[in-house]
Amino acid sequence: MKVDLAKLHDDFNLTGYAIVPNLYTRREVQSLKLECIEILEAYRKKMGAVAGHGVHVGLAASSTVFQEAVGDDRLLDILEVILAPNIEFLSDKVVFKSDAMTFASPWHQDWHYWHGAHKLSIWVALDDATVENGCLKLFPGSHKSAIVHDGDASDGHGFGNRLRPDAVDEDLAITAELEAGGAVFFHDLTLHASHPNRSGAERWVWIPTYRDAKVEDMDYPWAVAAKVLRGEKE
Repeated sequence: MKVDLAKLHDDFNLTGYAIVPNLYTRREVQSLKLECIEILEAYRKKMGAVAGHGVHVGLAASSTVFQEAVGDDRLLDILEVILAPNIEFLSDKVVFKSDAMTFASPWHQDWHYWHGAHKLSIWVALDDATVENGCLKLFPGSHKSAIVHDGDASDGHGFGNRLRPDAVDEDLAITAELEAGGAVFFHDLTLHASHPNRSGAERWVWIPTYRDAKVEDMDYPWAVAAKVLRGEKE
């Protein structure tokens, strides 16, 4: 599909996110989902189980499919406009919900998990993402500053950095329902969460994260598959 890069740039600067419907075809994201399932199955055989909170980090570290996917020109062309001309991939993860994993993701800013220079992530829907099955929620304009995260993370659902539920006015948030293949590009200070999965069906998402390769930043031990994909590194 043809993407209006100027509009995405303006949307991102104003709100902290840019929504791109149908960036991939259904066939393409179905292939990525099947690769995720194979990665998780291999991990289960080796480790006995995957994380109970539905998040598995480091797909590109072990998969040639995702090593190629993180450098897709459709992603990089948009990142070049809203992030920087020098683009470094850091890490990626899959987030999955099911009839057994139904809880909502709490409100949070990703920056609190890594600090350092600001980064940009892409929420790629591998299934149709709806309110019923737990699609993304975002708070427009929240990317302007860091917010204190003091929510209770003792529920076993992960997300050690989170806001208290009453800290966000849900009426001001937007819901990003997407068909499979759609994507949301968002700043690491953009407040986001997800709806719970009440559908009884699966909902899978792939999330790669990038940074400006020219900006000084920390070295992260978890970024084992990091690589500059476009431009140069300082």
